[in-house]
Amino acid sequence: MNLDEIKDYVQTMTRNDSSGHDFLHLERVLKNAEQIMQKMPDQAFDADVVRTTVLLHDLIDEKLIDDVNQAIDDLRVQMREWGLSDDERAAVLEIMTHMSYSANLEQHYTLSTEGQIVQDADRLDALGALGIGRTFMYGGYAGNLMYNPNEAARKDLTHDEYRKNSTVINHFYEKLLKLADLMNTESAREIAKRRTAFMEFFLDEFKAEVQGER
Repeated sequence: MNLDEIKDYVQTMTRNDSSGHDFLHLERVLKNAEQIMQKMPDQAFDADVVRTTVLLHDLIDEKLIDDVNQAIDDLRVQMREWGLSDDERAAVLEIMTHMSYSANLEQHYTLSTEGQIVQDADRLDALGALGIGRTFMYGGYAGNLMYNPNEAARKDLTHDEYRKNSTVINHFYEKLLKLADLMNTESAREIAKRRTAFMEFFLDEFKAEVQGER
């Protein structure tokens, strides 16, 4: 497979993104994945499947795509044109369709080693300063309120409940602060803990300012 060709395609597909899922996001996730793989020298995995999945994973994201099934069919065609084998295409799509937070709310999927790396790498970009920026960016894109003091964060959500609009601030409690404990790899877990602590500091400051304490 030719990763440069895949990158060119994805860059074209994401060039108008204003949701926080642009090509720069994918480049950061790819860098995260490379760092995780470097710290797993004794484990067997297909690095090309990891890199390809990282680049393609947002192209079938249900919160960004109107027709997910059609997007998957289109991607199957593209992957054949790029020369991915049957096994490689199956591995990539298996990860992409089972890696999201929402897909695992009602049933936990056990991902391949490649899938665990991709999932961790993607989730790291949802944390820390970058995660804060992307959360507010997506909230604006989706038309969500920034904050509502009368709307508590939801708990024990189903997939469909999770997909209903919430406030930007509640999203931290409904998903983002939980990610560190859900990381698959030790190296990602260490980074996630640090980035989560930064987000907790931000939320404390946000609440203090809202309440007029700062």
